[in-house]
Amino acid sequence: MRLLLFSDLHCDVAAARQLVERSQSVDVVVGAGDFGNVRSGLERCLDVVKVISVPALLVPGNNESAGELVAACRTWTSAQVLHGSGVEVAGVPFFGLGGGVPVTPFGSWSYDFTEEEAARLLASCPVGAVLISHSPPKGVLDTSSRGQSLGSTAVREAILRRSPRLVVCGHIHACAGQTAWMGTTAVVNAGPGGVVWELS
Repeated sequence: MRLLLFSDLHCDVAAARQLVERSQSVDVVVGAGDFGNVRSGLERCLDVVKVISVPALLVPGNNESAGELVAACRTWTSAQVLHGSGVEVAGVPFFGLGGGVPVTPFGSWSYDFTEEEAARLLASCPVGAVLISHSPPKGVLDTSSRGQSLGSTAVREAILRRSPRLVVCGHIHACAGQTAWMGTTAVVNAGPGGVVWELS
């Protein structure tokens, strides 16, 4: 299965158009959140990518809520929003967790969750799934431009417990486009440029 992974478009229409072009050679598109900016402009990029016809699996970032993303995707028939939920595509389980974890310092506009809330949302993630999480795991692809480790302990513990075959994340822009490993699990901070991944 060939996947196109991306995150953190933040209203970048040019990046969205490039993703549409690249989607023609993949089986599934995975979007790991932050399509808009500060709870606005969500439709700007989604209106561009809605022409993608292969299955598209999305989680909200901290810049949009799950409800806002579901509403914005209503006319995108091949898209499905995952948040504390999962779906199977061609026999492969996918599971999603949106929002900023742990709670960000950005204030009330940010769609955030505590580590405890995130752990509850991740509890039903299947073993060996593709985990889509806006927030990276603690200590892996989570170092900000200021050198701070900002990832989630709940996501890290879910990876150690459930051994997903792939983790797709974003949120930390300084790590965009990078791949790291936790044991046998690949972790990809996808970024707006997108990453094509062959899922074996």
